[in-house]
Amino acid sequence: MAERLPPLKAIHYFACAARLLSFSKAAEELNVTHSAVSHQVKALEEWLGVKLFRRANRQVILTEAGQAYLKPVQEAFERLGDASRQLKRREQSGPLTVSTSPSLAAKWLVPHLRRFYEAHPDIDVRISATSRLTDFDREDVDVAIRSGRGAWPGVTVEKLLDEDFFPVCSPALLQSGPPLREPRDLAKHTWLIDYDWPQDLWGRWLEAVGAAKLRPQRSLSFNYSTLMLQAAIDGIGVALSSGVLVADDLAAKRLVKPLKGSFATDLGYYLVGPQGAFERPKVAAFRDWLRQEAAETIRLASSG
Repeated sequence: MAERLPPLKAIHYFACAARLLSFSKAAEELNVTHSAVSHQVKALEEWLGVKLFRRANRQVILTEAGQAYLKPVQEAFERLGDASRQLKRREQSGPLTVSTSPSLAAKWLVPHLRRFYEAHPDIDVRISATSRLTDFDREDVDVAIRSGRGAWPGVTVEKLLDEDFFPVCSPALLQSGPPLREPRDLAKHTWLIDYDWPQDLWGRWLEAVGAAKLRPQRSLSFNYSTLMLQAAIDGIGVALSSGVLVADDLAAKRLVKPLKGSFATDLGYYLVGPQGAFERPKVAAFRDWLRQEAAETIRLASSG
């Protein structure tokens, strides 16, 4: 592609000189020397293999080849200018599209968005809730928030939160259900499970608290943590959840931690974007806000 295109700088100088029919005026407009314009035009002529200007007295006149070349050059610059203006408007006024999992969107991101709108009323946000990883080359997505180990190739990654897990339940369950004072009491309760978890998190928590052989009387499984946590809020059973997803429910007393003990995984929540995305103004504003919300979530989850 590079061999097919002449130097853009030379084309720019040619277009300016052709429009003004003067190397001196072009030099003044471009804020360069007369010889710089002459040098670039000569380089373009050598690349094309044709003369673009001829001198008449103290003026320059376009040759027939120069006249034929000028129109498509001007059209190309106009199209480039239009595309640049459209992209700039998109960056400044278009919506910020964020992809994340349905559970994180419902339990953490959306409930907190009001504060982002208050701080940045000029930025519209579009939430795309999906469990599928984002292909930034094919999808109209600015950034994504994903759970994992952060080892995604070809993208920029910034860690927001660690994932630690612990049991939660409704306060009403503690009042009306069987006692729940120590891990072995869990055997008398329904265990709520997100069966899309990448590992046996209940097993890991039980091992962490010294009750690895404990098994439930019954269990109820869901494919989204939002459904699992709603069942816990409704008093159906005890859920094992990431602290990120229940921080707000703990603060509002919709859920409580009935037992001590948690365990950290090697997973975390990450902000993910294509190369250079984090430097764009609206993405940078969103990233800064996410950092603040992440810090507040850590505080709520640890005090719940």
